[in-house]
Amino acid sequence: MTREYPPRPIVGIGVCLLRADNDGEVLLARRGRAPALGAWSLPGGAQELGETAEQAARRELHEETGLTAGPLLLAANVDSIHHDAAGRMRYHYTIIDFAALHLGGTLAPGDDVAEVAWARLDRLEPYELWSEMHRVIGISRRLLNV
Repeated sequence: MTREYPPRPIVGIGVCLLRADNDGEVLLARRGRAPALGAWSLPGGAQELGETAEQAARRELHEETGLTAGPLLLAANVDSIHHDAAGRMRYHYTIIDFAALHLGGTLAPGDDVAEVAWARLDRLEPYELWSEMHRVIGISRRLLNV
């Protein structure tokens, strides 16, 4: 199914990966492709056929960042809906976000992200995150006590 002008919503998976270092940090990825090209967000991507949501979360996290996570907790869902100038549905993602603690790996951006970074939870302003990302990060912090 095409991601641009899809016939139905696409299931997206995100991971809010946290660590307690430096009074708490969250892993962010700068999008390397549309939609939201160049924007900072949580790592994630589309679920593949035959893949569970948790398998997709772990795969996307590792592909985009090189990192692995401990147990995944369902945190939230987010609807990302984008129309073109004519009002047609250009992108429609229903995103399932998981919360997890950093387990291991070597931080490195994958081929579909421009940059990855650990961001201090008390210094997220420079990343200009979408309000839904702030909501997911807040839920994840409560779930994981970070």
